[in-house]
Parts: sequence; C-alpha cells; structure tokens
Amino acid sequence: MQQLLRKIAFPFSLIYALVVHLRNTLYDVGAFTSVSYGTPTICVGNLSVGGTGKTPMTEYLIRMLQGRRVAVLSRGYKRKSKGFVLAMPHTGVLDLGDEPYQLKKKFPEVAVAVDADRRNGIAQLEEFVKPEVIILDDAFQHRRVKPAFSILLTMHSALFVDDWYLPTGDLRDAKKEARRADVIIVTKCPATLSSTEREQITRRLRASAEQQVLFATLEYHNEVTDGGQQKMELSQLKGKQVALVTGIASPGPLVEHLTNLGIQFEHFEYGDHHHFTDKEIEQFKDHEVVLTTEKDFVRLEGRLEHLFYIQIAHRFDAADAATLEKMIKKVV
Repeated sequence: MQQLLRKIAFPFSLIYALVVHLRNTLYDVGAFTSVSYGTPTICVGNLSVGGTGKTPMTEYLIRMLQGRRVAVLSRGYKRKSKGFVLAMPHTGVLDLGDEPYQLKKKFPEVAVAVDADRRNGIAQLEEFVKPEVIILDDAFQHRRVKPAFSILLTMHSALFVDDWYLPTGDLRDAKKEARRADVIIVTKCPATLSSTEREQITRRLRASAEQQVLFATLEYHNEVTDGGQQKMELSQLKGKQVALVTGIASPGPLVEHLTNLGIQFEHFEYGDHHHFTDKEIEQFKDHEVVLTTEKDFVRLEGRLEHLFYIQIAHRFDAADAATLEKMIKKVV
C-alpha cells in the first residue's frame, strides 16, 4: 500500500524537485547567502531522509576530537521546546529531542544545543560556550551556513544516486548537491566489502577528484545495558522472551544482526523519533527483556522495567580512518 501511495504521489515529487532545484540555484548565484564563521564547523548530513547513521558519525567525531572544546548543534527534531536551547543538567529529552539528549547523556563534557535557526545557534554557542569546533548535526541541506568541512553520508543498501525526490522517494535534496561534500561516507557496508565493490560504488557516486569516498560498517556492541550497572552479553538473550522495540528510520540491519545471532524476538516497529504512548508500552512491557536502540532508550527510560539497549558505532578500516582524521585535523 505504501509503495502504491508513493507512486500516486509522483506529481508532487516533481513539484518538490522543482522547489529544491530553485532554492539551490538561488544560493549558487548569490541571491541567497551562506555565512561562514570564525569557529570551525563540521557538517554531518545526508541527501535522503533518515537511516544513514548521522548520530553515530557525530559520536565518532566527538571521540576523534577528544581534548578539544567541542559543541554539537542540532535542529532537535520533534522536541517540544522552541528556539535556542543549550543542554543543562536538568534539560530533558522533550527539550532537546532524542538524539541531542542521547549525545549529552553520553558525552556530558560536550556542549549540546538545539536550534532550527543554525545561524542563531552558532552565534549563541560562540558567545556563551566559545567552542573550538562546532559539529552541525543533520545540516547538509541548511545552506544558510557554509561549513568549514562537510561530511555526506549515504547508506550502502540505498545510495542517494538510486533515490528519487519526496514523497515518491526519500531524497530531500538534489543529487548534484553531493558536490558540496568534502568527503562522502558510505555507511552500513557489509564487513566483507571488497576493493572491487568499493571502486564500483565510488564510480557510481561520481565523486570529484577533490572528494574522498570512504566506507564504514555498523558495529554492534556484544553486550546490552540498562543504562546503569546492569549489563548482559547478547548471547544471554537466547531463550528469553524478548521484545525488540524500534523507532528508527532503518531497523533492518539490527533485525538482521539479532537474527544471525540466533536470538528470537517479537519486533514492535514504529516510525523514526516516535513518542511512545502508555497504550503502546502496554503491548510489550511484560516481555522478559525489552531491547531497544540507544536513541529509543532515552524516550522509554523510566517508563518500564527490564529495558535494555544496544550500542552501535561506525567502524572504518585503518586507511579510511586515517584519511578522515587527517582531513578533519586540517580544519580544526
């Protein structure tokens, strides 16, 4: 049914594409202006909606830049607050949105802020936090800011070159805008990706001579945690009554990972950034273990017992990791 609706919406996707191209043209010719800042800014984003691993990439950069005064600025999707919000000890998930809240909880030393107006957010951070570098989460299409360095993510199983505009496809920006990226990272790659496959993908992405194309796999931790002292190996989930609860854009890789490990579970799947109702929680709260993602955990924490989450991270081979770090260090 969903595929049928997407096909029916094709005329609307043409209108969307026209608006996107017009907007980008106005920036290209200078009718709309992009602003650069004295503080180095690193943009992490994509051309399609959701699922490419932006938050794990932001976490990767935070770890890479350890020792520097780092700030993260996000839109704070589906938060209940308005305007600029700088995370404080009392700031909740509804004030920040799930992903910024997750980042602040995981990296308390990092200044995390949200603002739909990225220019205002950067100005506020420069005035009150004075960071050495600002990571702009999910900001590739926000051309009002010209970042010092841009990272474009695209998923191995859904490359942006194969996509089409919303609402028929998942593209929210034009494919040609990939030219603005300093590096294109293909995420969620199979661990067995060969050098021949890498070369084929690089050609399909039509990267320029100045751009690097890197490849990352998604690495799942071998244990799950309740966010406190209680942890258990993934293998301990075998034989238990497990509910897998996901409110993310692309749960497929996690489902596949758990299935390959021989873990049986009932999957409760919701839309990206879903706010769980009490009625929905009633459906899975009596399972022996409720397993979720780290992003979903911050929206479920404290609302049911035996809740655990699994952590994920991007993993590069040694050469790609060194290339990315060298490029980043040139900017900051």
